Amino acid sequence: MNDIAFGLDTFGDVPEGDDGVPVSHAAAIRQVVEEAVLADDLGVDAIALGEHHRPDYSISTPETVLAAIAARTSSIRLGSGVTVLSSDDPVRVFQRFATVDALSSGRAEVILGRGSFTESFPLFGYDLADYDQLFEEKLQLFTQLLDEKPVTWSGTMRAGLENADVYPKTESGRLTTWVGVGGTPQSVVRTAYYGLPLMLAIIGGAPDRFAPYLDLYRRAAGQFGTVAHPAGMHSPGFVADTDEQAREVYYPRYKVNRDRIGRERGWPPITPREFEHEIEHGSLYVGSPETVARKIAGAVQTLDVGRFDLIYTAGSQPVSARLRAVELYGSKVVPMVRDLVAGS
Repeated sequence: MNDIAFGLDTFGDVPEGDDGVPVSHAAAIRQVVEEAVLADDLGVDAIALGEHHRPDYSISTPETVLAAIAARTSSIRLGSGVTVLSSDDPVRVFQRFATVDALSSGRAEVILGRGSFTESFPLFGYDLADYDQLFEEKLQLFTQLLDEKPVTWSGTMRAGLENADVYPKTESGRLTTWVGVGGTPQSVVRTAYYGLPLMLAIIGGAPDRFAPYLDLYRRAAGQFGTVAHPAGMHSPGFVADTDEQAREVYYPRYKVNRDRIGRERGWPPITPREFEHEIEHGSLYVGSPETVARKIAGAVQTLDVGRFDLIYTAGSQPVSARLRAVELYGSKVVPMVRDLVAGS
């Protein structure tokens, strides 16, 4: 447990400036770069940028932003969270992340997913009726590309390849690749089948509810004869100097974001009572460094994961508050969690 890694995740939510007005998408992207640089300075292990194609998020090409971060950092691992492989091309995804790997001297990692948001499918000309088959075929091809040898492959969702070599190669010979899973058993088993690390998205409910998925991953890997890598988890939260300040800054903007998505998906608006319940018993890590650290320590011990990522943006939290959240996470929360886990 002592070697657990800690990361930060963001979708590039558009924040408020000091005047309370949302900044431009361009400024939001530059802000993420600054937050990543700060995280690197503080020794945070990883940052993951999500791919989205909607107005409330600024990042549509994580690897482009990661390349900018690579040029200004030295240690932090640089990943996507997630790359929607279903509506992209596996060859191009590999090439782009192999390029980030080169620019960062081996720090790139891609987290592949089917996509919980579907805007990319019509945008790039894919039929949602092919949602499952697109991911299955493209993941199959991507895992072959990871061997960095000539690939012969055929499928129904993409043109086949015949002894095709793909460049650039990575210096290590293997691009670090995870699969992001929202809790579907079939996705867990598929990840184990390909022998890839599992990143479990836990965005609601008590963490211990997800223990069966991690057990399934390990059992499936054993049956397939693949490696059950240390799993990761990522969950939303926010750190401020006090519990009260964290709630005050986070909740109203989180509610706008959550209710907007809820209207699209048929969810009722979130209430203050539900918000408090998720903080106390669910998967919202909101509060002072001490509060957040205790909750993270409990979650990682319960699930026995090797990495915890905090989704530190969820709405238009102000730029200054976001920077403070990153600072507190790296300088206080992570050391506290390490101490709590080591002492248990």
